Amino acid sequence: MAETVVERYRKTRPGSWARWERACRVIPGGITHDSRYLTPFPLYVSRAAGPRKWDVDGHEYVDYWMGHGALFLGHAHPALVEAVREQVSRGTHYGACHELEVEWAERITRLVPSAELVRFTMSGTEATHLALRLARAYTGRPKVVKFEGHFHGWHDGVSAGVNPPFDVPMSAGIPGGVLDQVLLAPQNDAAALARLLASRQDIGAVILEPSGGQCGTYPIDPAFLMEVRRLTTAHGVVLIFDEVITGFRYAPGGAQEYYGVTPDLTTLAKIVAGGLPGAAVCGTRDIVGLMAFGDDPQWNRSRRVAQNGTYNSNPLSAAAGIAMLSQLADGKPHEAANARGAELRAALNDVFRRAGVPCVAYGDVSILHVSLEGAQGTKPKNPALYHQWRCALMLHGVDVSAHHGWVSAVHGEREIEETAEAARRAVADLQAERAF
Repeated sequence: MAETVVERYRKTRPGSWARWERACRVIPGGITHDSRYLTPFPLYVSRAAGPRKWDVDGHEYVDYWMGHGALFLGHAHPALVEAVREQVSRGTHYGACHELEVEWAERITRLVPSAELVRFTMSGTEATHLALRLARAYTGRPKVVKFEGHFHGWHDGVSAGVNPPFDVPMSAGIPGGVLDQVLLAPQNDAAALARLLASRQDIGAVILEPSGGQCGTYPIDPAFLMEVRRLTTAHGVVLIFDEVITGFRYAPGGAQEYYGVTPDLTTLAKIVAGGLPGAAVCGTRDIVGLMAFGDDPQWNRSRRVAQNGTYNSNPLSAAAGIAMLSQLADGKPHEAANARGAELRAALNDVFRRAGVPCVAYGDVSILHVSLEGAQGTKPKNPALYHQWRCALMLHGVDVSAHHGWVSAVHGEREIEETAEAARRAVADLQAERAF
């Protein structure tokens, strides 16, 4: 009997297997990010450059993880490497204000339509947490509306309604009292949102991914975004765009520039820090300005929005962020990445069509989604199939998340061609196992 895809993966990647077994002794499950979970074991990478990376066993891959979407200019872009190298010699952490954080914030305000003031954090999860705190402080209202299928990080306050069934939180260990502060609404249903906002006076914020849930896995109707903006304005509710993924990817000014809809607050991460740890909340002066110290001690103690963070706007992240934003400000990298994204989706759909399998590639701009079950806008119903798919693709030189991928500005025609051929072979492998 021929070896299965999973058996071949296990046999040809002994270095990754050994490192994973070692990791399991000191790291729960052997992974440090849930999306890196893979059966039979995850890939261990030794280096990366441009659109490619190499594992510890010497295999080369066309990469579509791209640092979970953070590496819009590919791995180890020379401008970013040089910026970080220069800063390391000057110090990694001053424990003080520095000029780079000012320039970084200035660049964000020039690019992002909603950004009048900027406050830095270290992760997208921290950014959405801070944005909700700002919205509640500004409105004096505790409740938050989020949409089914949208992901805003892993903190307790947004852990409802992420994956179906939406009435089950995404994790154990979340107090019911926290979940009670979140009101769920269906995406693309403006009438349902209108009814919800009209029926309550305790809603302080509406938060959403402007691409649609989980970076567009659930595609959004642009007209719905416009209606959300109208409704939140009418009810005095703060509108938060979670642009952790879409920020600087859809356009230099993010999805809000792309769609022409400006929120009150925006959360940014990934691309904003050039692929290093770093994130930000930006928005209107009257809301974000609630973080500034004033002359009244009582106001500072009870009404000011407080936030700390040892590594906020650290010099290395600031240097990388400045280098990244300076490279993409003119929009030319977006033209390249968006074109390759469209080519990739078309090439994969051609492979699926020729093979006669119930799969579809879809997405917007430079984002790729793949459903192996034939329907856009759905989460995988057969997780084991997606693990097989990933293993099969890696056997043929492509690494991509189970159902997401991010194209960078440095992916070229060669990478698209190699990816299409890898997909053709991966499909054939799975057909041979009767997975389809």
